Amino acid sequence: MSEPAEASPGVGLPRVVILFRPDDERETKLARHLEQQLIQKGHSVFLDRKRETSIEWATKIADQIRTASVLIPFLSQEGVTNEMLVCQVETAHDTSQSQNGRPAIIPVRVDWSGDLPEPIGGILDPIKHLLWENEGDNDRVGDQVLDRIKSLSEKQPLRLTVSKGLRLVPRAVRKPRPIRIVPEEHKPSGPLPLEPVGGAVPLNSEFYINRPTDKEFRDAIIRYDSIILLKGARQIGKTSLLARGLQLARERGAKVALTDFQKFNSDNLADVQNFYLSLAESLADQLDLDALPSDVWDERRSANVNFERFIRREVLKNLNAPLVWGLDEVDRLFTCPYGSEVFGLFRSWHNERALDPSGPWAGLTLGIAYATEAHLFITDMNQSPFNVGTRLVLDDFSGAQIEDLNQRYDKPLQSDAEIERFRKLVAGHPFLVRRSLHEIATEKKTLDQFISNADRDDGIFGDHLRRMLVLLAKDSNLTEIMRGVLRGEGCPTPESFYRLRSSGVVVGSSQTDVALRCELYESFLKRHLL
Repeated sequence: MSEPAEASPGVGLPRVVILFRPDDERETKLARHLEQQLIQKGHSVFLDRKRETSIEWATKIADQIRTASVLIPFLSQEGVTNEMLVCQVETAHDTSQSQNGRPAIIPVRVDWSGDLPEPIGGILDPIKHLLWENEGDNDRVGDQVLDRIKSLSEKQPLRLTVSKGLRLVPRAVRKPRPIRIVPEEHKPSGPLPLEPVGGAVPLNSEFYINRPTDKEFRDAIIRYDSIILLKGARQIGKTSLLARGLQLARERGAKVALTDFQKFNSDNLADVQNFYLSLAESLADQLDLDALPSDVWDERRSANVNFERFIRREVLKNLNAPLVWGLDEVDRLFTCPYGSEVFGLFRSWHNERALDPSGPWAGLTLGIAYATEAHLFITDMNQSPFNVGTRLVLDDFSGAQIEDLNQRYDKPLQSDAEIERFRKLVAGHPFLVRRSLHEIATEKKTLDQFISNADRDDGIFGDHLRRMLVLLAKDSNLTEIMRGVLRGEGCPTPESFYRLRSSGVVVGSSQTDVALRCELYESFLKRHLL
């Protein structure tokens, strides 16, 4: 792997990492041009010119991002769904939460100005982007980057957040247009028009597969249960299902809000007071409330009391309809020092609703999506919302569901034997199943052709698989545990097992009953870790 370009950096000048796709000529030329402009001003710059695939490479990439002052991701129409780019941006975003906003992120649009998909949109939408359209913009974009870096050095904020009242809050969540979800029995027969694969599945997608948990989730929404817990590994479809539950609530006349904690920045999470103010501001904005938290917040009261009074008096009292509030990426709060305090408040609302079914809390439903085992972080489970309410687990696709999706793709897998071989390769991993069938159908490949290239470093899943290495590289102990699993040794502790399972790499019921999630993961990880 190429070493970072160093050129006698000026004292105190920010270190810069540029994220681009080496196989894209436009991005490569722009990256080199920016590199030269930055070096001329005394900055040190890192470019990953030729992405390798090894645990050493993954460790170095993660270290470069964590020690950078500035990260410049290139955003093109083709690149914004790239899993490695998403992973690297998420790494920078997570690091900045604990490092006083460093690295700061300066996004550069590459001849594209469309909407960013989730999850990268939630991180980058609040930031002012630069636009490059052709090589004539090279110098202008370079000068703009230097100006932004200078503003950083002068401690002027780069992040543009919405300010209301007392605190900075995350961007307002876009209010979705009403979209009818097509019932299974009304779906058309025959080939369907294909759609891009990646991120949450659109509400009106003909390729969304209903699982038993879907019905349980819809039933809980219809009943307006107090707390609905939706647990599942990464990329299993929690956000897509949560979105469908919220849409159903809208159609039934409920008020709906969605909080994605991945979008909260270091200011929002600084302490419990900032957190509650940010949460209240976001709710007020989404629900078009007249009263702002700053109007009713009393600094003589605790943060818990202020937030609860705001929800009870200004939200629930004035909506004249049930409120269904979706909370996504709740795992983000598990490691916050005040996380147990927040979860204890949610639990108290559930308890109060049970004691007074006609009280204000009867109008609130919390839909909580998460991946990590809550008991690893919440010591007093009597104060936890994760052992009450309606508890649902979202599992991988079954064989019948894979056959259903294969039918919707016009049967690229042509026999039961092919479906069985395919299932061994990717198991029922929802993202892998959809992405694979899409590739086989659009590229007119045979299953043999697809399988022969599936686990290659430069294959269709190259970025997806490299992302696993980057995630493992963040923790050398977890990397060694993964090596043990590959050798059939199991996990040494329940905690390590739960961490690997929630990341979607392994499956099983306990630390001794653990296996790689699919043959694709096993083949790739054995080649790079053993």
